Amino acid sequence: MVLKDSVAIVTGSGRGIGRAIALELAAAGVKVVVNYAGRSNKAEETLALIKETGGIGLVVQADVSQAADVDRLLKTTLEHFGKIDILVNNAGITRDSLLLRMKEADWDSVMATNLKGTYLCTKAVSKGMLKQRSGVIVNISSVVGLSGNAGQANYAAAKAGLIGFTKSIAKEFASRGIRVNAVAPGYIFTDMTETLPEGTQNEVLRGIPLGRIGNPGDVAKVVRFLVSPEASYITGQTLCVDGGMEM
Repeated sequence: MVLKDSVAIVTGSGRGIGRAIALELAAAGVKVVVNYAGRSNKAEETLALIKETGGIGLVVQADVSQAADVDRLLKTTLEHFGKIDILVNNAGITRDSLLLRMKEADWDSVMATNLKGTYLCTKAVSKGMLKQRSGVIVNISSVVGLSGNAGQANYAAAKAGLIGFTKSIAKEFASRGIRVNAVAPGYIFTDMTETLPEGTQNEVLRGIPLGRIGNPGDVAKVVRFLVSPEASYITGQTLCVDGGMEM
């Protein structure tokens, strides 16, 4: 348990990929702050799963698109655990529509949560990490941010923005021993994707060389590697976890 007693904030970890990351880190000995915006029951489920395996966690409600909420998330974490070693910017939403039909509010909300939220959370934890001269940040992007996708101009733009943000902050923080990387999942089976029609799922599957849809654990294991000492010489990178989809 090389990460034992580290402290991590995982945004949007009530379900899906975020929950899998929280559980994976907790299993590695990390004290995990389970963050959610609006579904407390899901976040409490994640915490219960962490505790079932002997892990340590804390649930904190915060809308990452709101600076006051992010400040409260940071303050609560520090009050309980005294430090922050790991930040996983996972919180994200979709508001899919073809561009000509896309409402301005749908553009703004996706940008606010997926991109601004990462900026606010990273800025909030950076002061402590810079002072302690250590820390790891992982931003959950998407292969859509690399390839684009019809009907997801807002989501793709936000996820592409995360990749540029990752590289920029990695350069700013490297001299203080802080690493920043991005993970770009492909088609992962979550609440967001399970409602897609079977025909759409089959079409996506044909474009995945490994021949299967991913699961949240596939992403979580990569995140655990990136935040561990085993990845101590990796920063500013975007690692696709997509079964070869982007290839």
